[in-house]
Amino acid sequence: MPQARTLLLALLLSTITGTPAAAQTARPACPEPSAAAGGPSNAHTRFVETNLQPPVIKPGDRPLTLAEEMRRYDVPGISVAVIHGGKIAWARGWGVRDLTSCAPVTPNTAFQAASISKVVTAVIALRLGEQGKIGLDRNINEALRSWQLPKDEKLAPNGVTLRELLSHTAGLNVHGFDHGYQPGATLPTTVQILEGADSPPVRSILPAGEQFEYSGGGYVVAQLALTDVSGISFTDLAQREVLGPLDMKRSAFAMPPSRAIRADMAFGSAWGKPIPGNYEVLPQLAPAGLWTTAGDLARLLIDLQASAAGKKGHRLSPAMTREMMIPVKGNWGLGLALYTDGPLRFGHDGVNTGFDSFMIAYAGKGDGIVVMTNGGDGRRLTADVVRAVATDYGWPEIAAPATEEKALSLAELSKAAGHFEGGGLKVDFEARPEGLFARLVGAPAFERLIALSPRRFRSEQTGITCEFAPDFSSCTIIEGGPPMKLVRSKAISSATIGN
Repeated sequence: MPQARTLLLALLLSTITGTPAAAQTARPACPEPSAAAGGPSNAHTRFVETNLQPPVIKPGDRPLTLAEEMRRYDVPGISVAVIHGGKIAWARGWGVRDLTSCAPVTPNTAFQAASISKVVTAVIALRLGEQGKIGLDRNINEALRSWQLPKDEKLAPNGVTLRELLSHTAGLNVHGFDHGYQPGATLPTTVQILEGADSPPVRSILPAGEQFEYSGGGYVVAQLALTDVSGISFTDLAQREVLGPLDMKRSAFAMPPSRAIRADMAFGSAWGKPIPGNYEVLPQLAPAGLWTTAGDLARLLIDLQASAAGKKGHRLSPAMTREMMIPVKGNWGLGLALYTDGPLRFGHDGVNTGFDSFMIAYAGKGDGIVVMTNGGDGRRLTADVVRAVATDYGWPEIAAPATEEKALSLAELSKAAGHFEGGGLKVDFEARPEGLFARLVGAPAFERLIALSPRRFRSEQTGITCEFAPDFSSCTIIEGGPPMKLVRSKAISSATIGN
């Protein structure tokens, strides 16, 4: 279950080097569920069903239907919840929750949220912080009772803090966890995970507090600290502090899933086939262990929006919510990915084996969207669904409408040429008369990017859109992955202007 940087790098390299296309596999045939099976329909749901477009279109291109794109990207099922005016405007599902029973996805179908779990974990941690049970800026070892993070006199002489763990600035390793467990398998304890049961032991690898380095391992440290100071299991703690009070009835940090979740849950798939065991069991609860629905995640977003607007009586105080949404390093706050160009948006994405999810919402108004899928190239389908909803509701900052490729001069393209690094990624950009080309470290060749504007470019191979800063000092991923910022580096590279 790769996460964030590991996830992004793995996806980029696998796409570039030739992940099998959906068209090369034959998915077991499931009859299309009835239109009513997925939930209520309205003009907005029908718009999504008939008006999907990629970021780049050609003259005369017609919109695709949701059914066409689900077949194209081999996604069996999808669940969507839309927030408008501070309320859930609608929530419904399309397709099937698994390839065996062919049961339909409904608004109550639970999916693995993967790294979106970190947002709930952050809210739990900040609640305990406001209750005085754990210090946000104190050495995390003061909260840990059953294990201690080994001290590193050079990299973390004062230890690491909960703030650093939640913002991925603690300098710890283990970006994500490369595998889950089969249902019924014996699971390691949290301490065993931290000591290397299914990944390297969690340790300091970079100076604490000085840089962003995504660490799922750091969230396991936070998980143990929260259970130690509360005296109850993480599953029960999440229920008490967040899931129960927000009426997230179809959500649980339960691995394996509870009987209530199993009553209507999605099974994971990969390129038209069920994954072994139908889903993986993930004992790393805080970073990746949440089962939930799109509607339940929308309730969480709405609560954070209300608190950010200054309203009291929500899970976090307005002051703490605002602190949660302040960038610590790059585009990351406390548990949240932040989009700071234009009106502030916040959210997270998540990928576990067989599952892909994404959520984003405005901080300053009550609008947003959650999308969850159970297989195939869910990232691309999700991006097009988000674009359709954003176009329908007039949210250009969440997703820009489809546009045709722009013709740019060599002088314009040359501004983007150079070597850029960030979030574990290293990319060379090269300007040529025929366009801007990019090569990710480890990739065999350069790819020609599609210009959407003088500063915005898209890779069709990876599905990622990156926008350069006005002075071209950095480039930030704005679609197709978490909002990683890549900064221009002085390192010598091959990113020179072509002839």
